[in-house]
Amino acid sequence: MTVSTFLPDAASEPLVVLVSNRAVLTQPDDSLLLTPATVAISSTTGKIVFVAPAILPQEAFPASSTYVDYGNKLILPGLVDAHVHLNEPGRTEWEGFATGTRAAASGGVTTVIDMPLNAIPPTTTLEGFRVKLAAAQGQCWVDVGFYGGVIPGNADQLLPLVEAGVRGFKGFLIESGVDEFPAVSSSDIALAMTTLKDTPTTLMFHAEMLPPITDSVGDGVTRSEPPLAPKGELTSYSTFLESRPPAFETYAIEEILSMADLAPQLHLHIVHLSATEAIPILRNARASGVNITAETCFHYLGLASDNIEDGDTRHKCCPPIREQSNQDKLWAELTAGDDSCIRTVVSDHSPCTPELKLLPDHLAVQPEQNGAMLRRPSLHFTDSGIDVTLPEENPDHKIDCCGKHEHAAELSHVQQDAAAGPQGQGDFFAAWGGISSVGLGLPILYTTAAKRTAPLSIVDIVRLCCQATAKQVGLSHRKGGLKVGMDGDVCVFDDEEEWVLRAGDMKWKNKCSPWEGHQFKGRVRETWLRGTKVYQLGGGNGGFVSVKPVGEAITERRVV
Repeated sequence: MTVSTFLPDAASEPLVVLVSNRAVLTQPDDSLLLTPATVAISSTTGKIVFVAPAILPQEAFPASSTYVDYGNKLILPGLVDAHVHLNEPGRTEWEGFATGTRAAASGGVTTVIDMPLNAIPPTTTLEGFRVKLAAAQGQCWVDVGFYGGVIPGNADQLLPLVEAGVRGFKGFLIESGVDEFPAVSSSDIALAMTTLKDTPTTLMFHAEMLPPITDSVGDGVTRSEPPLAPKGELTSYSTFLESRPPAFETYAIEEILSMADLAPQLHLHIVHLSATEAIPILRNARASGVNITAETCFHYLGLASDNIEDGDTRHKCCPPIREQSNQDKLWAELTAGDDSCIRTVVSDHSPCTPELKLLPDHLAVQPEQNGAMLRRPSLHFTDSGIDVTLPEENPDHKIDCCGKHEHAAELSHVQQDAAAGPQGQGDFFAAWGGISSVGLGLPILYTTAAKRTAPLSIVDIVRLCCQATAKQVGLSHRKGGLKVGMDGDVCVFDDEEEWVLRAGDMKWKNKCSPWEGHQFKGRVRETWLRGTKVYQLGGGNGGFVSVKPVGEAITERRVV
């Protein structure tokens, strides 16, 4: 049998043919199958033109074809990471399109969806979207889609952003930590729901909200200061965890659900779900017909507060990483199949400069190959739109709990905490919240899943990180699966290789992550984007073998 039996024009079209004893294919009914496979991609269109659940020999294809046999390594669809902060333009000292998408490519991620913050301007207006698209041009190593933002007063921009091709919208029920992206009120949420109710989009929420409790700092919450008055050492993770209890998440979700009847067909989505107390609430809502889903993150599934050392602010994020018992319940929900309210797993890659993490000395240095110690780079940029100078250089500023600088007439201890030196280092309330992990999700999930009593299979991981994430952003017609007609996006995964993450392995801009030093089983060997190999572990140009970026901005209007 030759491929010309199925593709009469194959002889005139250059093909990339990838074969393996193990591949995860998408069936005609969208079910997933682990099987030996042959996948052929048109080098002209970048589309998959032929798939067979068997290994066909090289002789079955035209002599001009590129034929690669991966043996027992896994061929998977390229991952779709539906929650990434690339921060460009405006805060390119934190991350950027070039570095963030290179990191994605190195981990088998072929599509990322960029969040509407922390870039300046944010993607809350049509003009802001145009500025972001211009910044992305020629820089992307993988394909990039974009979310719009919901903030007070921008309801008139939502429908134009839908027409311009954003994949969904995100709003915060608590302050985001950056001034240009304020939190929304209940009336703002209601207006967004009614505005978007007849559009094929997703309305997403950072679901943390101050519950009706008396032990708060009052108006300080609106400025994203510690939502509960700390009762303990500011360098103790338990103090930080207690300041953002599960009630923050459950109260916010209940607020969202109280308005769901305003837009019964609109897809509602909870980003980075952490507290499992919210699961029964979401399940009950779904059972009653509310179109709502949730995602969780690799760090909530692989890290637990029980193991976070005092001062290790690399672990700070919001909502916080919670106890091992909470993680166990997240896994239980994740493996509940079709009944689960958690439909996707994402990175929420949210980096910053090392200074804003206020790392203690033993974490602020990294070993070089020759045994010498090198302090993590102290970077100062002026294009961010915020003042990132330390208080000792500018005594009128402070850093709040999300890393934002404000005039500091009160909470003078925060000013001291931001300064270099033992008193400020390791302060979980002063450090910026966010975890870097784009491109690391597959090894994280595969390694941690294998340790569970009811582990996820590689097919489950493809469902959660490829197929379902593509569906979440309206790209399931071209992304997230190995099927004829889809983009030829492929991840080649060696599930036997064991390795330890070092700073040099991190491809994102600032080499700071709580995953440093963790041992993983399973590593991405190659990444193909629309039929072009863009990354090969150990290859030239730092592994980025396509030499130049071939990723594109996804601006097609969402239709599903």
